[in-house]
Amino acid sequence: MQTTYIETQQISFQDFKNQILEDYKLGRISREMSYLGRREVLTGKAKFGIFGDGKELPQLAMAKVFKNGDFRSGYYRDQTFALAVDALTVESFFAQLYADTSVEREPASAGRQMNGHFATRSLNEDGSWKDLTAQKNISSDISPTAGQMPRLLGLAQASKIYKSVKFEGSEKFSKEGNEIAFGTIGDASTAEGHFWETLNAACALQVPMVVSIWDDGYGISVPTKNQRAKADIAEMLSGFQRKEGEAQGCEIIQVKAWDYAALLDAYARAEQFARMESVPVVVHVIEVTQPQGHSTSGSHERYKNEERLAWESQFDGLVKFKEWILNYSIEIDGKEEVLATAEELESIDEEAKKTVKAGQKLAWENYQKTITDLIGSVLPLVENLKGQNSEIENYINQFNKLVSKAKKDVFHLVRRSLLATRGTNSAERNQLMQKYNEIFEVEKDNYSSHLYSQSQWKAENVQEIKPIYSDASEDVDGRVVVRNNFDKIFEKYPETLVFGEDAGNIGDVNQGLEGMQEKYGDVRVADTGIREATILGQGIGMAMRGLRPIAEIQYLDYILYCLQGMSDDLATVQYRTKGGQKSPVIIRTRGHRLEGVWHSGSPMAGILNLSKGILVLVPRNLTKAAGFYNTMLQSDDPAVIVECLNGYRLKEKQPDNLGEFTVPVGKIEVTKEGADVTLVTYGSTWRIVMEAAEELGKLGISAEVIDVQSLIPFDLTHEIAESVKKTNRLVVIDEDVEGGTSAFILQQILEKQKAFRFLDSDPLTISANDHRPAYASDGDYFSKPSTDDMVEKIYAMFNETNPQKYPAIF
Repeated sequence: MQTTYIETQQISFQDFKNQILEDYKLGRISREMSYLGRREVLTGKAKFGIFGDGKELPQLAMAKVFKNGDFRSGYYRDQTFALAVDALTVESFFAQLYADTSVEREPASAGRQMNGHFATRSLNEDGSWKDLTAQKNISSDISPTAGQMPRLLGLAQASKIYKSVKFEGSEKFSKEGNEIAFGTIGDASTAEGHFWETLNAACALQVPMVVSIWDDGYGISVPTKNQRAKADIAEMLSGFQRKEGEAQGCEIIQVKAWDYAALLDAYARAEQFARMESVPVVVHVIEVTQPQGHSTSGSHERYKNEERLAWESQFDGLVKFKEWILNYSIEIDGKEEVLATAEELESIDEEAKKTVKAGQKLAWENYQKTITDLIGSVLPLVENLKGQNSEIENYINQFNKLVSKAKKDVFHLVRRSLLATRGTNSAERNQLMQKYNEIFEVEKDNYSSHLYSQSQWKAENVQEIKPIYSDASEDVDGRVVVRNNFDKIFEKYPETLVFGEDAGNIGDVNQGLEGMQEKYGDVRVADTGIREATILGQGIGMAMRGLRPIAEIQYLDYILYCLQGMSDDLATVQYRTKGGQKSPVIIRTRGHRLEGVWHSGSPMAGILNLSKGILVLVPRNLTKAAGFYNTMLQSDDPAVIVECLNGYRLKEKQPDNLGEFTVPVGKIEVTKEGADVTLVTYGSTWRIVMEAAEELGKLGISAEVIDVQSLIPFDLTHEIAESVKKTNRLVVIDEDVEGGTSAFILQQILEKQKAFRFLDSDPLTISANDHRPAYASDGDYFSKPSTDDMVEKIYAMFNETNPQKYPAIF
């Protein structure tokens, strides 16, 4: 049976005293980390600093109700909390400040994130899940204001889902759904839409979520009164307060940041509501101070008046905590007992300074040793080249004059030396070259690994299983293929669930989920409100807790509402933790060519360029889409799958092995062989390209048609280059705007695959106009490439090379 903090607080005075003094000590250590961290930045040993000073007491209180299995989704002020739940040490705090690339010394991000971005490691080294119920969990922080909120919703909702959903291994992710998701946010960031959308959804879904608002009265320099409709966010949220007997709304608790006893009570009550009743709670922590200002970028004296600064000094949480400790006394068995004397607290203060200084010193020495070892392995090899070029000695002297040396300085020296000795074949240069290749691979891993999964479950490793057809295979609407495939998926994978606008009761707007809610229940097949950012957030959070969510964004155009979360959060999860966390959510959407400005856009270039780290799969029909779902549910990569909106009513032959067949990622398909020109396309445009290829055939031009299928990853075996080698001409046809996906595809083929070597004509791209498509079939015809456009432009390539055989059309 899960217990709460309130139910466990019957302790002796001595234990109470020890607990108080431990809290005071930890608060002082955290404060000294902030002070010393700022000095390290200002003296040039670190690039930037942002710290949690002033927020120590509420975070100590929050940590007391944070149990194994719980999750936090917060922002870069929560160092005291991270210390209190053993997710941070003094050494790892400073290792992150210095951007140490060692996972052992800086386990949150291995130097990839600036300081204050906390995370625990959810994965073993091989990418498999740890037992998340046996540890306290922090989902990796991101900097964009309020960007942590949508993910928080999913982390909380996972607990509710685990109350009824069980599968093999689910015990590693939840104990009967009793976990809480804790969120933290600065008061100014509550002006962001993500905050309101998340809180609104949490109040509707009734998930166990506790959101702490650290209210220091400013958003950098802008006071609260200029941030919101009301300065008091608790007053502003009063309409969200739940009413007795209603399963809607949240609890709102307001408490002062410097009142230790009240903070303990506030978080104990918040935990009780969330853990026992699955009710979202907002803890509005007011009168927060910020002793060092917002960050090392500036001073808060510029925008706070003397009265405010004096008040902050007086009501500093640690100052008030010290006063409270010294004023506390109780009579036990006729004897007055106190918590500590002034001398004892001063001793704790001094010990905290020593602890922090020792931790900082060790972190700096470890960080520097990495660089000195690198220099030691490289510099002698560079010196061996001095006789081969007179400039080498100058390079070495310039390097030695540097007051502080970073890895980039070492690499700059090596690369300049190799450049200076180009064309020289000597043992000394070969040794340096070999060393350069060796250290470059190390740093490539340090700075560029884990954008995508590197585990055995990465999507590229999923084996292809072709669809099986027989005489009994029926011709059905495309939507029936994907619907029946989902039926098999939900039966096969109990951890899989889908949610989105109209996804449940009516089986999605195109009936691709028809009957699934009735069969599998409204927990696994659920309707949501119109709130794309938090639909994505639900998916991210659930996937971080071992579920396999399919987050449905009704139309491709609407994905713009959640593109920030895709770009800043989902796409970077594995990268920013160097393989420490993953979130294999599948984003289901539909789009491509149809009708109108808002339902037939193709923001593929934005998705491609802003979401590196997410697979982008563009099936040409619903059978291919079904295969991609089957593939991705065996993978631990996140993906967006774009179904063809105009394909649901087109007939397809339904495979006999639904739920089993897979479509490999990064593999193209030649859908028509040809000899004269290679036509590359994807999605709904493929049908029109096939029509154009038939028309070109009548004109004496044999076109080979290639369906890309997968934009990320793209043609892993370079089959397109082989086609171009045969045809010597290349046309990329795309419904996106000029310079969009067609430019990406062209770059991949010409630069990565080196297909330019085989071209006898300039490569051609045929794309849509730069404006959004106008309405109806006529709008599509005049806005995006038509069969006529394709035939005429491709024909013109042949007219240019052989005008007699191919006379001009116009």
